[in-house]
Amino acid sequence: MIPWFQFTTIHLGFMTIQVWGLFVALGILCATWIAAKKAERDNLHPNLVWDFSFWVILGAFLGARLFMFVYEPAYYFGNPLEIFKVWNGGFSEMGGIIGAVATLVWYLQTKKLDAWRYAGCVAYALPLGFGIGRIGCFLIHDHPGTLTHFILGVRYPDLPTGQAGGIRHDHGLYLSIEGFFLFLLFVILDRKHAKPQTFVIAFLILHGIIRFFLDFLRAVDVRYFYLTPAQYVSLSMILIGGGILLKWKKR
Repeated sequence: MIPWFQFTTIHLGFMTIQVWGLFVALGILCATWIAAKKAERDNLHPNLVWDFSFWVILGAFLGARLFMFVYEPAYYFGNPLEIFKVWNGGFSEMGGIIGAVATLVWYLQTKKLDAWRYAGCVAYALPLGFGIGRIGCFLIHDHPGTLTHFILGVRYPDLPTGQAGGIRHDHGLYLSIEGFFLFLLFVILDRKHAKPQTFVIAFLILHGIIRFFLDFLRAVDVRYFYLTPAQYVSLSMILIGGGILLKWKKR
């Protein structure tokens, strides 16, 4: 059991740094650097990775923010200008993935680059970015889960929704562990000279499966027909990854 703590800000004199934003930024920076290094090893152009990362990150943040309409439709449709107030928080990982993928596909097709090889570099590094970024979610504990006796459960106080405190799953912690685990798996696959499609397929299917089942442990989240919005995206990721795998095998 992990005792309750909350680490939300770092105060440096006149400047206050948000812990969640700090770890997200570190995750993005590290993942981009790793993707560029893999591109260099694969005889691609690492500078192109840094170039398109700007647009991919922009698309990810846009998708992550707009996807919040799905989580709180009544609130955002009633207060549409609130979607621009990013300082109030509210970003969806799955919305970010949708935005990032759409932007990456657009960029690679527009520039007529080797889509699979560059996409493989991005998919290879992405879990590391998630692993680091989700540390921020764990430190601020913004994703409380259901009650548990699991050794990694966190002793939460009473939740703002009125739910009683107790030992609960922490979604941020589990997703951070998942990110580091997938990255370790990808490092092993890379040393075995796995093809670029392998990283894309593995990320879509494995992250989709893990996220789908983890969302059943969330205590505070909107659900449509018993599933969260992230679970519907997870199912789509699994199907897309499976479709790519079948097509690749036929070839």
